[in-house]
Amino acid sequence: MLAWFLIRILGAGSPKLSWHFITGRPEELMAGGGVGPQLFNSFYILFLSLLISLPIGVGAGVYLAVYAKKNRFTELVRISVEALSSVPSIVFGLFGFLLFVNWAGWKFSILGGAATLSLLNLPVLVRVTEEAIRAVPESYWEASLALGSTRWQAIRKVLPPAALPTLITGVTLVAGRALGESAILIYTAGLSVSRFTPDFNLFSMGETLSTHLWYIQSEALVPDAKDIAQGSAALLLLVVLVFNLLIALPSRYLQKKLSGGK
Repeated sequence: MLAWFLIRILGAGSPKLSWHFITGRPEELMAGGGVGPQLFNSFYILFLSLLISLPIGVGAGVYLAVYAKKNRFTELVRISVEALSSVPSIVFGLFGFLLFVNWAGWKFSILGGAATLSLLNLPVLVRVTEEAIRAVPESYWEASLALGSTRWQAIRKVLPPAALPTLITGVTLVAGRALGESAILIYTAGLSVSRFTPDFNLFSMGETLSTHLWYIQSEALVPDAKDIAQGSAALLLLVVLVFNLLIALPSRYLQKKLSGGK
C-alpha cells in the first residue's frame, strides 16, 4: 500500500517538477506559476517552531525524568501532556488564531504560525525526551555521580549524549509532521506570500507548501490548478522523505557508534 501511495503521487507529480516550478513565484490567474516562496516558508516556519519548542520540550522532559518527584501533580502533568499529544491539529489552529492572531495582534503571520506549530510539537518532544532519558542505563548516572560530578554536570554531559539517537528520532518525527501540517497554518500563517523572496520578516504572511496545496485544490482560479497540485504534492513528499533521511541516517550511524559498532 505504501509503494502504491508513493508511485501514485510521484508518478503524477514528478513530470511537473522543474527548476522554475520549485523556485518560481505563484500565479493567481495565469498558468505556469511556481512554489518557491511556499517552499521557503515551509522550512522557515519549521525552523522557528523548533527554535521555540526544542528548549522548552527537552527541558520539560529532563525535569520530569530527573528532578520531578512522584506525586499527583507530576502525574497530572504527564496525563495532560499525553492528552495534548492526541488533540487534533485544527484545535491548535483555532487556539493559535484566538491567541496569536487576535489577542496578541500578530494577524496572519509567519511568527503566529511558528508559535502555534511549536504548541503542536511540545507534547511529543516532552514525552520523547522523558522516555529517552529514562532509557539510559542507571549505571551511567551512578558512575557519573560516583566520580564527583554534580547532578547538573551529569545531566549536561552524560545523559543527553547517551540519549541523543532517541532524541534525534523524536525531533525527526516532529519535524516531518510539522512540514506537512496545514490546518494550523491556514488559521495562523494565512494563504498568501510576501512579494519578496526570501522574506525573513516574522510578521509577513507565510503560506507553506502544504497550505498552498490545499488552496490550489479548493479555491484556486489558475487554469493549471491540477498540475500545480500534483507537482506540489510530489515536491512535499520528496522534501519530507529527504529531510527524514538526512536526519535518520546520521542518527543510525551515531547510535551504532555509541553501541560500540554492534
